[in-house]
Amino acid sequence: MDHFNHATAFDDPLTIEGVEKRTALQTIKAVLPFLWPKDRRDMRTRVMIALACLILGRVANVYGPIVLKDLVDGLEKLVNAEMDGQAMSVLMGLTILYGSMIFLPGALTEIRAAVFTPVSEFAQRLIGLKAFGHLHELSMRFHLDRKTGGLSRAIERGTRALQQIIGLFAFNIAPTIFEIILVSVYLAISYPQKYVTVILLAVTAYIAFTLLFTEWRTRFRRAMVTQESRATSIGVDSLLNFETVKYFRNEAYESRRYNDALARYQEASIKSQTTLGLLNGGQLVIRIVCQVAILIIAVKDYAAGHLTVGEVVMLNTFMLQLFIPLGFLGSSYRMIRQSLIDMEYLFQLLDLKPEIKDRTDAGDLQVTNAEVRFNNVSFQYEENVPVIQDISFSINRGKTLAVVGASGAGKSTISRLLYRFYEVQQGNITIDNQDIKRVTQTSLRDNVGIVPQDTVLFNDTIRYNIRYGRPDACDTEVEVVAKLASIHDFIISLPQGYDTRVGERGLKLSGGEKQRVAIARTLLKNPSILILDEATSSLDVNTEKGIQLALTEVSKNRTTLIIAHRLSTIVDADEILVLSEGRIIECGAHDELIESNGLYAEMWRRQKAAADEMEKIQKIFSEEGLK
Repeated sequence: MDHFNHATAFDDPLTIEGVEKRTALQTIKAVLPFLWPKDRRDMRTRVMIALACLILGRVANVYGPIVLKDLVDGLEKLVNAEMDGQAMSVLMGLTILYGSMIFLPGALTEIRAAVFTPVSEFAQRLIGLKAFGHLHELSMRFHLDRKTGGLSRAIERGTRALQQIIGLFAFNIAPTIFEIILVSVYLAISYPQKYVTVILLAVTAYIAFTLLFTEWRTRFRRAMVTQESRATSIGVDSLLNFETVKYFRNEAYESRRYNDALARYQEASIKSQTTLGLLNGGQLVIRIVCQVAILIIAVKDYAAGHLTVGEVVMLNTFMLQLFIPLGFLGSSYRMIRQSLIDMEYLFQLLDLKPEIKDRTDAGDLQVTNAEVRFNNVSFQYEENVPVIQDISFSINRGKTLAVVGASGAGKSTISRLLYRFYEVQQGNITIDNQDIKRVTQTSLRDNVGIVPQDTVLFNDTIRYNIRYGRPDACDTEVEVVAKLASIHDFIISLPQGYDTRVGERGLKLSGGEKQRVAIARTLLKNPSILILDEATSSLDVNTEKGIQLALTEVSKNRTTLIIAHRLSTIVDADEILVLSEGRIIECGAHDELIESNGLYAEMWRRQKAAADEMEKIQKIFSEEGLK
């Protein structure tokens, strides 16, 4: 069975569960505040200047055919000897005026572009920054359910679409609509109603066909965007997990998955391009029919003596001038509609409410003793699947509390709740008697430092990754914490030292080296409360001992919570909690728990036996001269 024909594992990139989809009008309304920023008077001034250029340019464009009419009629009178000796100077004046009317729209368009481009770029930067910041405000639950590649692609596509919409509307649609209104008003005042009627019917038919056909084509564009995002997500995921792909020799498997996504994108793209050809053909037919119709009416009126040659030329010029931008109006609408689809997901992201929000009356956390208390705390990620149940404990400054238990017992959940990645569902967590729900997230996280089990580094230098704990730290401070984390000697042994790049997600470093960088980074933050979530799980025994000594020293004046699997790392903890199925079943110091001969003692014996066996094997290898 070919498993690659099924795309059910991928979310629709244009849909977020629980968020109502925006209409095109709602999306356009959402864009307007970015073009008219309240706190940027210079940007609003630029918009006004651009609007003035648009109006003047379109007025000149409409007045051009009127001048041409007078020029042609003047030539006809000159040929028929109906003009006096000043005729040539008048005609020359009209010629210069007509040239000016041709020059002005183009010149004003360029001025408008120069004035308005900073507004467009500013709006693009503003919405991109807002989306980026908003994504950081969303909960861990959201990010665990989403693909990073799809999110980055959505922001990139959405901000690019915003710029395209602004450009098309400001430089194509708005000028064309304004020109149609000017021509219609002029003809309604100066000529029989039939000319206005034909032009309005022509424009209406053209626009209606374009809108209806484009709406029908929308499904193909949507399918194309969906498959493009799917292919991007697969590609990014595969490259981020390069090592895993190699471990299982699944290069061909990944290629088949990627090829399937590209094939679906290709199919949707072909349908989109085919229907585009049909749309262009229909627009061409409408345009030719309408131009021929108005020429027939004008020629008949000229034959009947109701129009001059100049007026026939003027009417034809009006039609040519209107349909040239209308041709672009059709493509502009298609691109705007496509851009609105591209922006749909971006604005859905902006509409998504953060799961963790500061209360309106939230104040800053005031830390004096750094006493952490869990009071009858219960939590579940999914309904009816409890992770921790009725947990209560406390830790004081200078004390270390360790939490141990089997995988899935809820150890790491405790650290996530304290860091407020998730909200407690029952009970509460306090720091110095302040409920963490009632303080700002910023002040809470300023005082809590965590070294996670799964360390991920930025694709930058070692110095950058350590300094990330406190970006304003100097090089000396970076080196001090590197020494505390027992990684300074390793760093200076590298050819580029602290300026060595760590690679994507830190792949150029070993697991132990990455964890030591993470420890140094957290120490640089200098938090009052320190959480070590399996912080030494990837270290060899000798390195672990050195870091344990450093962490013991660092923890002296801090409240320290250790999430541990390797029990040898927490024998000196002031108190140890043993979790099983989300409940505390034992607590006490190491010696007390060994004496009670419960689950902790059993875990200790198993791990000690495994460590002794490993030591024997290493001793045998050492005796044989093998490392």
